[in-house]
Amino acid sequence: MQTLHIVVDHLDDWRPYYPSNELISVEDYLSAPVTGPESKTRVINLCGDYDYLSTGYYCSLLAEARGQRVIPSIRSINDLANHRYYRLYDNDLNRYLEKCDIGDARHLRVKFFFGQSSQASLEKLGRRLFELYPCPILLVDFSRRERHWQIDAINPGKLTELNDEEQTLFANAIDGYSRKIWRKPRPRKRFRFDLAILCNAKEAFPPSDKKAIKHFIRAGNELGLDVEVIGPHDYARLLEYDALFIRETTAIDHHTYRFAKRAESEGMVVLDDPDSILKCTNKVFLADLLAAHKIATPRTRLLMRDKPLDYEELEQEFGYPAVLKIPDGSFSRGVVKVQNRAELEKQCRSLFQDSAILLCQEYVVTDYDWRIGFLNNKPIYACQYFMARGHWQIYNHGSDGKTKSGGFTTLPVHQVPKDVIKTASRAVKLIGDGLYGVDMKQLPDRNVIIEINDNPSIDSGIEDAWLGEDLYRTVMAEFLRRLERLHNDYR
Repeated sequence: MQTLHIVVDHLDDWRPYYPSNELISVEDYLSAPVTGPESKTRVINLCGDYDYLSTGYYCSLLAEARGQRVIPSIRSINDLANHRYYRLYDNDLNRYLEKCDIGDARHLRVKFFFGQSSQASLEKLGRRLFELYPCPILLVDFSRRERHWQIDAINPGKLTELNDEEQTLFANAIDGYSRKIWRKPRPRKRFRFDLAILCNAKEAFPPSDKKAIKHFIRAGNELGLDVEVIGPHDYARLLEYDALFIRETTAIDHHTYRFAKRAESEGMVVLDDPDSILKCTNKVFLADLLAAHKIATPRTRLLMRDKPLDYEELEQEFGYPAVLKIPDGSFSRGVVKVQNRAELEKQCRSLFQDSAILLCQEYVVTDYDWRIGFLNNKPIYACQYFMARGHWQIYNHGSDGKTKSGGFTTLPVHQVPKDVIKTASRAVKLIGDGLYGVDMKQLPDRNVIIEINDNPSIDSGIEDAWLGEDLYRTVMAEFLRRLERLHNDYR
């Protein structure tokens, strides 16, 4: 069961709000006996001073030492002390500023409470600032330079300096932020750990369908994990959980990578981990990695946008048809087949608009691709994905906006040719010990790796067609194993 501490300098600081059993003075909190790691305890530090070695600073410092989840963390406090460098933390913050309708004033000061303010036009900016600087109250100073707004200062706000309107906003914000902690009904079954599954309802091709997500939740509950689905806007809620399972297509310049980085930095168990995302989402990196370890792939060459292309040399090396790929495509997107010189030149010009580097590969023909799913370097499922009818890829993204896919066959791992498993195992060990899907083509004389997915598809009725519920239980059991190992390390 989770415990919440709302820490204030003096109990009277809470006088404008409803009484709360979770309230504790900073003096009592700092002097409380240490009973061991308390991963189920959450702390909201509302002290008025977070300066180095102040009581507010020590509150967050000791909370982390006790294994508790605290807001603001020491990292957030230090980041706020260097707020002038906020652009280093998020180069895109100006994009949020440009969308704000702040008004005609030259200078403006806004208070954000857990990322919320009284100005609706600042909703997205407030949420992003709270992601960068998770702090209960943020005091942000804006100024206008010609037609553009900029942030001059970001500082922690003080609970004791709020007026009546701000007190109402703060009360609603802390209530919403903490609802899961203090208003969640006692579950019929006590869970040992909390796990968040990151999904995006707007994603066209999610790694797991809704039915599969329900299977994951049920399997986790049976093993003692309290599993909850969160979305892209729940970044600030990560501290409520012990583990993160990303079931959304990942990318580096994307919120999925930020979720993974934050979870890892907070000591959570996370799949996919940020290192795996970094390695798997870029085909240029994978091509060099596999080549360096002499693991077979389709014959590949890197094409540079700023270097003149010798099309005749490419034709001699690859012939036609040949395949062009952008480094970070997924689900057959950003992959094209060219049949002649005109198509080669046209597609290179088009793809170079989105990427400084392209991959040119030999065209390898098979009826299906193997997908071997790995978890902790062990194969857990195997599928044959057949090409879409009348198409050379598994997915056919039509000009009408509709996508068609080929059929599939799911097999037990022990029925997969041993040389396929061996090649896939060699490749996946170069990435890590997470959850991966190795895509391969089996040829008469060799097996070639097409790509390694850090977030492989696990859909109901497809990848689980052989193992059924055991596939979901296997994944959740690995989370439990890692959480138990992490918990024991703290002891």
